[in-house]
Amino acid sequence: MKAISTVLCLLALPALAQEPLSGWAVHPTDKSYDELVADTKSAVKENGLIVVTQAGPTKAAAARGIIIPGNLVIGAFNNDYAVRVLETSVSAMIEAPIRFYVTENDDGTATLSYKTPSYVFAPYVYEGGEPLRDIAQELDTKFQAVAETAVK
Repeated sequence: MKAISTVLCLLALPALAQEPLSGWAVHPTDKSYDELVADTKSAVKENGLIVVTQAGPTKAAAARGIIIPGNLVIGAFNNDYAVRVLETSVSAMIEAPIRFYVTENDDGTATLSYKTPSYVFAPYVYEGGEPLRDIAQELDTKFQAVAETAVK
């Protein structure tokens, strides 16, 4: 019986792996990785946020002779949101900047993903209350606008 349930779990893994993660927005595109990175950075600025951080293993791996698909995390926020979040919850600022994730697909296209700000800030609503929830919803709208601009 244990062997049967193990086999069933293993057979289900590919299907489960394709389910979107809870709290994530995922935007597949026909754009190349480099194009989507540039368009995402531009869309961040166009929508009133600032690229605060950028990190990814692709270039460092290439410098070591290891080729991996394009992979970049782009942290976006602005000082207005930072001050407002701090007014509601000092703890919640650990989540700033909130990140976009650009990944290169096997077929040469790229995907833009991110955890929604409401999802990111949900653990802190007990402390920040309705004002933090409102900020997160504003950021949900802003992040969606960034994504729509970047992927078009």
